[in-house]
Amino acid sequence: MHNPGTTLSAMRASAPLVHNITNFVAMNVMANVLLAIGASPAMVHAREEAAEFAGLAQALTVNIGTADPAWGTAMQEAAAVMSEADRPWVFDPVGVAATRFRQDLSDRLLDLKPTVVRGNASEILTLAGLGGSARGVDTGDSVASAEDAARALAQRTGGVVAVSGPVDYITDGARVARVSNGHPMMARITVMGCSLNGVIAAFCADHPTFDATVAALAAYGAAGEMAGAAAQGPGSFQVAFLDALHALTPEALNAAAQIELAT
Repeated sequence: MHNPGTTLSAMRASAPLVHNITNFVAMNVMANVLLAIGASPAMVHAREEAAEFAGLAQALTVNIGTADPAWGTAMQEAAAVMSEADRPWVFDPVGVAATRFRQDLSDRLLDLKPTVVRGNASEILTLAGLGGSARGVDTGDSVASAEDAARALAQRTGGVVAVSGPVDYITDGARVARVSNGHPMMARITVMGCSLNGVIAAFCADHPTFDATVAALAAYGAAGEMAGAAAQGPGSFQVAFLDALHALTPEALNAAAQIELAT
């Protein structure tokens, strides 16, 4: 795979427009994260324009955290546009185990073949039909317990599945990578995972999906490590994290990336 610094540099050079249909809690933070790392965010969720706007974007993210029926339809219509145009879209099945509405919507979105599915271990297990021990939107399962589910899900979608955790697990159903970058404080800030979706989408806009997803996770985690070294607590971490994303150089990312490739 290409080194992650090369992918970061190329993403910044193209500054892809990333269309995000995400939850209310995430919108502001996610937009700032995308701007800090060098992409161009847009938050567009109205059914009346979501599909049309998707036609303008280089990548899309879909997050069901605060979805309702109208948003669900907008998500499906925007995702269909991206799939038909062979442009990347990232699906985050937030709290999928919690309600039947989320499960049904997730099944319909999976049928549209997301380029990347990113979730915690419980969400990936649920999507794969293997149960899971979620506590609301929080995981109750280990990343290792979801590895088989991730591979099966990747084979179903034909895309990449990323399981977030202390060590992230990424697979396209055949290849496997583990990314060990990150900082414990990241788990103390809301919407860190939601914002990561946009970074993955931005990296995937012009690069092979597996390599781009691995690079995005490494970059995000490396910025978290930089922020953690400077922060005094969750409040200052948020500011330091945006600064770290902005300051992250390709050379620094290559030096910091903790990527293990496996089979």
